[in-house]
Amino acid sequence: MSRNKFNVAWTADFYDHAGSPKYRDIGLSLLAEQMRIEQRVFKEHRREIGSDQIADAQGVVVLTPAVTAASVSQAQDLLVISRFGVGYDAVDVNACTASDVLVTITVGAVDRPVAEATIGWMIALSHAMRIKDGLVRTGQWDERSRHMGRELRDRTLGVIGLGGIARKTVELLQAFGMNQPLAFDPFVSEQTAAKQGVRLASLEQLLRESDFVSIHCPLTEQTLGLIGSNELGLMKPDAFLLNTARGGIVDEDALYDALKNRRIAGAALDCFAQEPVTSPSRFSELENVLLAPHSIAWTHELFRDIGRATCQVMVDLSLGNRPQGVLNPTVFDRPDFLTKWERLRTSG
Repeated sequence: MSRNKFNVAWTADFYDHAGSPKYRDIGLSLLAEQMRIEQRVFKEHRREIGSDQIADAQGVVVLTPAVTAASVSQAQDLLVISRFGVGYDAVDVNACTASDVLVTITVGAVDRPVAEATIGWMIALSHAMRIKDGLVRTGQWDERSRHMGRELRDRTLGVIGLGGIARKTVELLQAFGMNQPLAFDPFVSEQTAAKQGVRLASLEQLLRESDFVSIHCPLTEQTLGLIGSNELGLMKPDAFLLNTARGGIVDEDALYDALKNRRIAGAALDCFAQEPVTSPSRFSELENVLLAPHSIAWTHELFRDIGRATCQVMVDLSLGNRPQGVLNPTVFDRPDFLTKWERLRTSG
């Protein structure tokens, strides 16, 4: 074993202004067990990681800052950018590849908590929980008969994107007596969908037939603005839209208009086109909307599992092993990457 250290840097938003951890468990014990690994925290939080912050790090764990070409422009020793989660639209993966830097995400770690949150929102929307809560808080008890809910039973879920989160959602919903779920996902075969008990459909068909439309696809050039006024116009007037993916997938102007004019029954939004939302959102004016600050699925278990997964990436690379969750595996074939990885393993 080489005596040199593997330096891991964490973005500053894992800690508060006093330098205390914000989260109970992010897997740090896994790194502490490795004598060869040293850790540090960025001294300040920036919306975009600066090349000066990376310095001599071999691995950087990123919570919210963007990673750009400039971020990795001087990454002479950097082996990996590890996103704390599964979304990577704020990471310039191509720039990382060009700079011989791996990008990893924590595949599978978020499936259960996001699925649970999605189902919780489905129940909350269909039973008008927010409105009924407000009736008690404002002394309008006798208004309760005007807000009858609906069960999930005999309703249809349509998922946009049939990845791990959507599959776990479908699995957990099996006890509710719903109709066969629909899925729109150009990258999934009918055979794969059938194994999950799901029927593939066109986007138009899914929007027309679903009582709940839940978005579980990444934000890409192809999905940017995927749900606009035309698509919302296809939905049933008593249907609900849920977005736990990325805000840019939905045209917020069109959605606000559809909700305000009751062209759809309601929505639940965990993400927005521009984040963070630091002043009251216009959606907060509407009683048929549930909102969360891109954290509806945040649980202690979620951060523990994501943390362990991303820390394992660092451990694997420090030991000369290929980690899981790599988005750009071609980097392993790049001579300059192999040279700096070998330099890490043999110097000391």
